[in-house]
Amino acid sequence: MYAIVEINGQQFKAEAGQKLFVHHIQNAENGATVEFDKVLLVDKDGNVTVGAPTVDGAKVVCQIVSSLVKGDKVLVFHKKRRKGHRKLNGHRQQFTELTITEVVA
Repeated sequence: MYAIVEINGQQFKAEAGQKLFVHHIQNAENGATVEFDKVLLVDKDGNVTVGAPTVDGAKVVCQIVSSLVKGDKVLVFHKKRRKGHRKLNGHRQQFTELTITEVVA
């Protein structure tokens, strides 16, 4: 059984026991339980239920493993030729690590 769930504006395929890295969730504590009820699709042993826009009564229950995980550093380099203009910026995206405990349909 799996579900397509929207978390912080992104869609994820969620199955029980799976780990997800989602965009950082504010005020999240390690070990806390979080429920997401914006379920767009549920597949229960080949029986597919598509929501309009969400499936009624369906939710995904997750446990927060780590509230703040930093992604890989991305370097952004700007250069204008013949002008001596060079600029280097770095960015590290912040994520929250979740473990899916169950999918309720």
